[in-house]
Amino acid sequence: MSMEHPPAEHPGEDAPAAVPRSTDFVIVTGMSGAGRSTAANVIEDRGYYVVDNLPPQLLSPMAELARRVRDTGTTDLKIAAVVDVRARAFHSQLQAGLAALREAGWHPHLIFLDATDEALVRRFESVRRPHPLQGEGRLLDGIQAEREVLRDLRAEAQVVIDTSGLNVHQLGRKLTPLLGSEEGPSLRLALLSFGFKYGVPLDADFVFDMRFLPNPFWVPELKPLTGVDAPVAEWVMAQAGATPFLDRVVDLMAPVTEGYLREGRRYATLAIGCTGGKHRSVAMTQAVSARLATERVATFVVHRDLGRE
Repeated sequence: MSMEHPPAEHPGEDAPAAVPRSTDFVIVTGMSGAGRSTAANVIEDRGYYVVDNLPPQLLSPMAELARRVRDTGTTDLKIAAVVDVRARAFHSQLQAGLAALREAGWHPHLIFLDATDEALVRRFESVRRPHPLQGEGRLLDGIQAEREVLRDLRAEAQVVIDTSGLNVHQLGRKLTPLLGSEEGPSLRLALLSFGFKYGVPLDADFVFDMRFLPNPFWVPELKPLTGVDAPVAEWVMAQAGATPFLDRVVDLMAPVTEGYLREGRRYATLAIGCTGGKHRSVAMTQAVSARLATERVATFVVHRDLGRE
């Protein structure tokens, strides 16, 4: 999940003082069917006031209303909006809304939800609803049209989350660290295990392959277990090359995380894969997470494909 520089401040002579970081304005957008409604529920459960399906041009009026509420003494007010695509002017309208938020002293954070075409088609077919941009064409035509509309916006988002292989609970675990207080670690590093046979995560900043190690799947007593079980983890780490691999990943990430901290990047994803995402990648993801966690870097683990076999 990529994170760019924090939005620049644009205070004018009469601009209000910058709002506390606890009142950041979270904006969720992305592909239709990628989980925006689920994300809205997760964010609401974290204490945010959430407006779903907000037209981009209403971001500024909503922020003004929130400012009035905040000025009454609600200093910990947290606002989120889920913004949908309904028009070709979507991008310019959202950019104007983001600029208005910054001018008003808010700190907008844009979270973009994405998924593969296959996953989106499957989800639309399961609910038997047309795509909002489908028109008279095929479902896939609507998805591809939306990708084109959102292409530049995806590149500008602070965080991109691939929801293709995530269930509701896994999406919640990936979103929750983004919504925490600014106190504590400056960089949140997601460690994601996955199975190559289910596809490489779209939102991975780094991808490592564990298929160079023997597969515990072929060891009868280990086959029914997973990489979170001690016998599998110990077996994987005892294989030739496992410990040197772990050491080198940690060494590689040291200057990267330091650079992210210098540049103000707040979130990144490191993905580790094996064939099915059950044994080797899970065990190594756990080990890498433990080694990379520091006072300034908070790591959390998501096992995307665990339980799919």
